[in-house]
Amino acid sequence: MSASTKNRTAGDSAESSSIWQSKWFDTASRFLALIAVFSFFAIMVKEGKFYTARNLENILRQSAVYATAALGMTMVIITAGIDLSVGSVIALTVVVIAWMLNIHWDVIPVGGGETEVVFLIHQWPVLVPILAVLVALLMATLAGLLNGTTLVGQRLVPFIVTLGTMGIFRGVAKLIAHEKDIYPQEDTWIADIMDPTLTSVDPSRSWMLLPPGVWLLLIAAVGAALLLRYTRLGRHIYAVGSNAETARLCGVPVGRTKILVYTLAGFFGGLAGLMQFSIAGGIGAPTTAVAYELHIIAAVVIGGASFSGGEGSILGSFIGALIIAVLYMGCQLMLWPKSVQEIVIGVIIIQAVALDQFRRRRMALS
Repeated sequence: MSASTKNRTAGDSAESSSIWQSKWFDTASRFLALIAVFSFFAIMVKEGKFYTARNLENILRQSAVYATAALGMTMVIITAGIDLSVGSVIALTVVVIAWMLNIHWDVIPVGGGETEVVFLIHQWPVLVPILAVLVALLMATLAGLLNGTTLVGQRLVPFIVTLGTMGIFRGVAKLIAHEKDIYPQEDTWIADIMDPTLTSVDPSRSWMLLPPGVWLLLIAAVGAALLLRYTRLGRHIYAVGSNAETARLCGVPVGRTKILVYTLAGFFGGLAGLMQFSIAGGIGAPTTAVAYELHIIAAVVIGGASFSGGEGSILGSFIGALIIAVLYMGCQLMLWPKSVQEIVIGVIIIQAVALDQFRRRRMALS
């Protein structure tokens, strides 16, 4: 074989390898996986119930909760971390919103012996819901800050720290709710942000095309994608995940970057809790979002993020969240027990990680 032939063969091999390892091919393959999973349930679910407008909107609404929390989880996993407390942060947010909407005090009328309960929501119907959202998001953000400062300050493994705070945040939510659901006295706009729009008979909602919560997700996703791609913090996040020691030697503030990442994860978990509050019917249930961390982590891993760090994208995690929601709704319509759903998602996580390891080995050899 001549030298020119060898060079041409090596060039073709390198070009083929670069195509298989390119980001656009990676994203396209995950989108094809979404189409494959959707097509499977569209065929298997009888009477076309899976692709009705109502079910498609339900898939979008459910995936919005996973995708919003996955925005922060993507950043965490890119730094080679993990956040097991995200489900508890969502529950804490839901409970705080309901508790704020239900703030009241007892008033004894002048000249009477009976006690009258006065709710703040009745006196300030506009201000109280806004304060409820702000306080809940602040609590979620502080929860993320606690995760970050604890693992950085005490140099602990993220898995251990967030495993502990998973129980702490869930316990705080139960303490606030006194171990029972909180039912706000009045319905507010917070409970309506994830209500259907395309299938709604109310013309005041149908014009929006998508629920307000989904529009909020899209805005947040664009902001997170721009942060990762075009800001110094985004470059630091990828650098820390690729090699923390090298990043430190290059002047990257590794500890501060990790704290910011976990704080952002708490904030996005709070936004997901805002959506979950609406999907749950405006009820503050401290037991909500149990095992959501599994679904959210699965969405990020299916979307292409690596537990080894340094890899991941917002678009990939968004596709992963849609895949998880399609699986969830498809299993329900197929009348599969919840145990089977959990097995399926667990198998998918293992296969996604195995595929990532296989891809890394191929890249190392090429």
